[in-house]
Amino acid sequence: MTFRPELLDELLKGYQSPEDLVGEGGILKQLTAALVERCLNAEMEHHLEKERQEPVPEDVPRNRRNGHSKKTIKGEFGEAMARQ
Repeated sequence: MTFRPELLDELLKGYQSPEDLVGEGGILKQLTAALVERCLNAEMEHHLEKERQEPVPEDVPRNRRNGHSKKTIKGEFGEAMARQ
């Protein structure tokens, strides 16, 4: 997948040093957290949809998604927070 140059220009607007890109509050950490959050949400939605389609006896409670919590993702570029 190729990103439009205008999108990359908008994302990088105002960044002047390597620290702005890969530092503690840099765009790379923000993008990583956003991507992980979307992946986790998609996985959860897939899991819940599959669960909804399975027949369950009335006396067995179903697990349900009850809100969100923050997760710390540790990777090659340090830690990033994702909300699940």
